Amino acid sequence: MSLTHQTQPTLGRATIPLPAKIAAAWTSFMFLYVYVDVLNFYKPDVVAEILDGRIWRFEVTPPLLTGILASVMIPALMVALSVILPPRGNRIVNTVVATLYAPFTVFNVAGATAEWLPFYALSIGAELALLVLIVRWAWMAVPRRSEML
Repeated sequence: MSLTHQTQPTLGRATIPLPAKIAAAWTSFMFLYVYVDVLNFYKPDVVAEILDGRIWRFEVTPPLLTGILASVMIPALMVALSVILPPRGNRIVNTVVATLYAPFTVFNVAGATAEWLPFYALSIGAELALLVLIVRWAWMAVPRRSEML
């Protein structure tokens, strides 16, 4: 008589392709980016100012809202591009876009008072950490010519 012993599969470390990691980082970045804006509505007078036709110091106009839409749309498109682009294009586009988003992200602290600095430090710190990961992973996506020799 023989007994068969079945073992449960272990939760090993799955190998996740770099494009999927980059897409996941862009997804997290996008959620943080949007949630910081939504949570900003709870600051005193922000909603009243928006209803009065102003965002921060700018008058609400079609070009302003189009620019804001583009700034939110780019990370959303990067999720798809990260898995669609070929390795070399992935490396270039992700490195350039993530690098350009870093100063744009830091700009969110403009005009903040000292009491709101922890809110912005946490949000900007998390966004910048994700952008650094994106650049790092994108840079690893294609071996450089010197690495192939």
